[in-house]
Amino acid sequence: MNHVAKLQALLASSEAEAMLLTSEVSQRYAVGFHFSDGFVLLLQDKTYLITDFRYREEAMREVDGSITVITPTVAIDFIRDTLRDARVSRLMYEDFATTCAAYTALHAPLGLTLVPIGEAIQTLRAVKDAEEIECIRRAQAITDAAYTHILSVLTPTMTEVDVVLELEFFMRRHGADGVAFPSIAVSGASSALPHGLPSRRPLSRGFLTMDFGALVNGYASDMTRTVSLGKATAEMKHIYATVLEAQHLGIEAIAAGVPGKLVDAAARTHINAAGYRGLFGHSFGHGVGLEIHEMPRLSARSDLPLAVGNVVTAEPGIYREGSCGCRIEDMGVVTEEGFWDLTASSKELIELF
Repeated sequence: MNHVAKLQALLASSEAEAMLLTSEVSQRYAVGFHFSDGFVLLLQDKTYLITDFRYREEAMREVDGSITVITPTVAIDFIRDTLRDARVSRLMYEDFATTCAAYTALHAPLGLTLVPIGEAIQTLRAVKDAEEIECIRRAQAITDAAYTHILSVLTPTMTEVDVVLELEFFMRRHGADGVAFPSIAVSGASSALPHGLPSRRPLSRGFLTMDFGALVNGYASDMTRTVSLGKATAEMKHIYATVLEAQHLGIEAIAAGVPGKLVDAAARTHINAAGYRGLFGHSFGHGVGLEIHEMPRLSARSDLPLAVGNVVTAEPGIYREGSCGCRIEDMGVVTEEGFWDLTASSKELIELF
């Protein structure tokens, strides 16, 4: 999972002679190692992982042998000296992640021309290789297993926080390195809150929406399932069926070369026609990888065409303020044939208690 070659190709296509990575996610993408204090410096013929003694032993053991691990006394001094020795005059930098202090420390002493990377790295990361997809597939398998588990242990006396803790403990115990994001479990009227905070009150009757995911080697999964606590009303059944059909229509529209906005429109048109115009307030989906939300975006404003190797979610929803909400989310890979759904959990409406 060493992506140095891709980054060096990006560097070669620019007018710069070196690239400095300052964000943790870009550093991990480049060298396949997670650390929270340091830099990755790429020249055309050499790559440096620059950190401190806390990470040295593990980094030396885990990163590719072509990457030089170094723990200088003052990291910025080492970077400046290396750039000076290599006669670098133009340096690509992460304009969305570099601090003003780091920018000034590089620009003023050396008189470098600093070239912003913009979204170029995010664009590279959007297309996953086989090893990345396998990590995501494994993360989703753990997430599916957690859903099966929670259905077997849910009781009316549990709180939303209890549900979250049960899901997260199960995922960690069954192979996850961590959780992909703060898990969501909201019930009753709170299910109308797409990113509602779990409460310590007992579960409310009505919809229970659970949105959660696991991490494997830094790569995330993302899944949402909505169940009914108690018998679902006719309106709840209609909402659920509408969301499920909208997801099906959106997934059917996913294909390489199709802009994200057309996928979103396939689902949104159905929800609007069913009488829920304005109640689907977020996009149909988003990319998933080292970050839980990354490129590409399957939104009404996205002209970016999907590409083979994108990993994206399919998550339409309907939210009636003060009443109830329902979201169903799968995650899968854009392929030559369409969409490889990595999510195995049933989407049948389940009524509990």
